[in-house]
Amino acid sequence: MIKSKITRRTALTGAAALPLAGGLGTVSTALADGHAGPKNAIQNTFGLGDFQVSTLLAGTRPVEDIQTIFGMNVSAEEFAEVSAQNFIPADKAQFFFTPTVVQTGSDVVLFDTGLSAAGTTAALSAAGIEASDVTVVVITHMHGDHIGGLTDDAGNATYPNARYVTGQVEFDHWAGADNERFEGKVRPFAEQMTFIGDGDSVVSGMTAVAAFGHTPGHMAYMIESGGEQVMLIADAANHYVWSVGYPDWEVRFDMDKAAAAATRRNLLGMIAADRIPMIGYHMPFPGIGYLETRDSGFRYVPATYQPML
Repeated sequence: MIKSKITRRTALTGAAALPLAGGLGTVSTALADGHAGPKNAIQNTFGLGDFQVSTLLAGTRPVEDIQTIFGMNVSAEEFAEVSAQNFIPADKAQFFFTPTVVQTGSDVVLFDTGLSAAGTTAALSAAGIEASDVTVVVITHMHGDHIGGLTDDAGNATYPNARYVTGQVEFDHWAGADNERFEGKVRPFAEQMTFIGDGDSVVSGMTAVAAFGHTPGHMAYMIESGGEQVMLIADAANHYVWSVGYPDWEVRFDMDKAAAAATRRNLLGMIAADRIPMIGYHMPFPGIGYLETRDSGFRYVPATYQPML
């Protein structure tokens, strides 16, 4: 059973708001409402066996004209009907950007670095972790909102004591893509990177799961300790209704839309069948919940008090 933990530091910082880089505004302290376990506005920490897992709200912003991003292959009428059934507007959405950090006792493993160094390090600090404490940085894939925090505004490494891990397929794709953000953020760390594939371990208890489609080498990760599990799905599904509920709906950010849809069905189906929690990078913060099968898709059930038991 997942157990929550709270430190004096997180209690004292419970009302902190996070200034975001890049004109994204501020994270509201209204997120610190006591749901989904003890947390403050920008971090949520719970126990997983012998591990301590923290989801980090590194940024949030509203986005309009949302059907230019989700449900691109369905009619406006169907999109509006589904949105209304789920009590959300059909013309806008709130985006969340949620890296995850796991403290194993011997390592501090950060999955993805957010839009900027400032946003992610502020959330880490609220969880009682400094950038210098991080020993492993895992990049699930190389879209800008996952690699943006690898360096600060001056180009310095944000996590000076870390080694870096990413998928071989993912790195090889972007290394040949002439992508400016990759060249500026990822290429400088190539000599410090370990490249892995499906089934490989980051550290003991953290296993890579191929989840290709969103990007050519996109990876999910199974995190296990003491007989407890959580699946970190990264961007395999980008919205709790329009992607999770309707896995065949096309998403603009998916580079191979057919492969991404197949991945959603396979990965989410496994999570639902095994009744394990999942962490989604773009799920509503704190980004952790459960899945059940419904109709031809899935229903996302946000964690409430479960992580406290």
